[in-house]
Amino acid sequence: MTDELDDLKAAMQRATPVADDKARARALAQAMENFDRLQGSANGLRSNGNPPVKAGIFAGAFSMLNALKSRPLLTATTSAAALIAGFVVFLPIAGQLPVSGGKPEVAQTSDPAPQVQPAKPKARPSLPPETKTEPALTEDLAAPRNAISAALPEAPPPLEAEGRLRMESDSAIAAAPMAERAVGGAMPYLVDPAPVPVENSEAFSNAPVNPVHVTAEEPVSTFSIDVDTASYAVVRSSLMAGMLPDADSVRVEEMVNYFLYSYPAPEAGQAFRPTVTVMPTPWNAGTRLVHIGIQGAVPAVERPPLNLVFLIDTSGSMEDANKLPLLKQSLALMLPQLHPQDQVAIVAYAGSAGLVLPPTAASDKAAILAALDNLDAGGSTAGAEGIALAYQVAEGMKAKGEVSRVLLATDGDFNVGIDDPADLTKMIEKQRETGTYLSVLGFGRGNLDDATMQALAQNGNGTASYIDTLNEARKVLVDQLTGALYPIADNVKIQVEWNPAAVAEYRLIGYETRALAREDFNNDKVDAGDIGAGTQVTAIYEVTPPGSPALLNDPLRYGAAPATGSTAELGFLRLRSVAPGQTQSTLLETPIPQETAAPSQDAQFAVAIAGFGQKLRGAKYLGDWGWDQMIALATKARGEDAFGYRAEAVNLMRLAESLSAR
Repeated sequence: MTDELDDLKAAMQRATPVADDKARARALAQAMENFDRLQGSANGLRSNGNPPVKAGIFAGAFSMLNALKSRPLLTATTSAAALIAGFVVFLPIAGQLPVSGGKPEVAQTSDPAPQVQPAKPKARPSLPPETKTEPALTEDLAAPRNAISAALPEAPPPLEAEGRLRMESDSAIAAAPMAERAVGGAMPYLVDPAPVPVENSEAFSNAPVNPVHVTAEEPVSTFSIDVDTASYAVVRSSLMAGMLPDADSVRVEEMVNYFLYSYPAPEAGQAFRPTVTVMPTPWNAGTRLVHIGIQGAVPAVERPPLNLVFLIDTSGSMEDANKLPLLKQSLALMLPQLHPQDQVAIVAYAGSAGLVLPPTAASDKAAILAALDNLDAGGSTAGAEGIALAYQVAEGMKAKGEVSRVLLATDGDFNVGIDDPADLTKMIEKQRETGTYLSVLGFGRGNLDDATMQALAQNGNGTASYIDTLNEARKVLVDQLTGALYPIADNVKIQVEWNPAAVAEYRLIGYETRALAREDFNNDKVDAGDIGAGTQVTAIYEVTPPGSPALLNDPLRYGAAPATGSTAELGFLRLRSVAPGQTQSTLLETPIPQETAAPSQDAQFAVAIAGFGQKLRGAKYLGDWGWDQMIALATKARGEDAFGYRAEAVNLMRLAESLSAR
């Protein structure tokens, strides 16, 4: 063995060329040509985000040595290989300088990348007849790579959370360096330092936070009830994406009304029952909270048949996985909850509207599911045209004693026809007179038009919900389906007259977009919110007694003298509503006492959620009350939590605290 090594050493010394500048230039040119040839790939250009690692010439040299069986050939080529290897260290630098005979092609980095055909690889030099060519690496890995690519989505949706992992495309895998591709077929990953910026055109419906009113000047507060829950789901979606929600997306009343509460049931013959609780304010020792809980009745008789028109947005903006695909899954969950006598029709709209499924018995689930499965996203959004057709279809399905409702599923991005919320409101107001209800389900983020959805739902005698997960779809369309679709009272309005002798100042927490003029309360032509079967509604006032150090307004120099009289009552609560199908309203009144029973866990949890919403909106009236106190109150008052919604709320508070500290 030693003799053979000595012979090899002597041969290398004899074969070592004398230093020559011309020979060095020729060798460098040949090395560059070989390097360019070896970089060719029949599988297309590598991903722009994964620049090539210029290494691997040693592996090629060793492959060549292994292929050469003859000792003389080994001796003759070793010196040449050593010479080429010596220049490799200069290749990264040389690749940036002008080189005679051309320069390596560099993939463009503009976004989006142009479709460039890869350069045709040069012919591989022939080897001696006795040498066996090793199989090409691209052929070895073709099968497993193609199998992996087939299992991946064509275009994975971008994740909004920071530090997301992105799997490389098939072409990037093919172009990866040998060492990375050959290790057990491992799939390379890229870690993005920040989310890819996405254009955000979201629009939310909200108004400035309710101010503190002086009771002596404005003793009456009037508003329409609201049983929507969209805001809470939007807030959750933002927090789970790793960002604090837009303040305008936070409607405190919708966050409070997201949860189920165990309020006392109405008496026989009553549509609803109010329960009033007075308690200390956790964020202000000088004020008190008046918690008003309203429980809707559950009819003793079976609900009437339902005529349901699915109005589905199939425009191009609905193609994301959390839009049309989630929408289909959500409506499929709902079908088993319908009764055999119910009817379902499907209207889809994009560039134009069309009837996808004529009125069909709800028991024919196969036909309904097939129609849903055939829907694809594409085109612009002719929302007004779709709404008009849906109402027309619903009108044709009506029969005496039945309930008809259009269920609009969209991201709210109307861009063809009537797209202004004010104009859409006028259109819906006219359609509302037909007796058909309109509810809205929102999907997706980025271009969510919450303002349009709120305008449609509020003026269509319906509700607005936002569905960001399949679990939320189950909550809205399965667990609470009866309340969402079957109304027990229309135009429900609340009015509170505060006693100036007992309440110097007050403010309503939330309901900014539901405010009504005082005279609207007795006007049955003024539309208000609706209550479904078994639904709860919660409203919370913060009140300040006369002489409290928490008063925010100074007395007027020329104002009326301080109010005197009985302080047994803080105020007087009035509720007005219209029974479905009727035109005349009925009135329910109850006093608000100074003292009530101790607050229930439901009332305390609702207060914690009200604090959560106010904190996300800016905490104008919360003082030093912070995340720790809020979380402690919600945890203590969590009570029975069959589906984990309250536990989820506590975790969202903790997440919001962490995000706000960044």
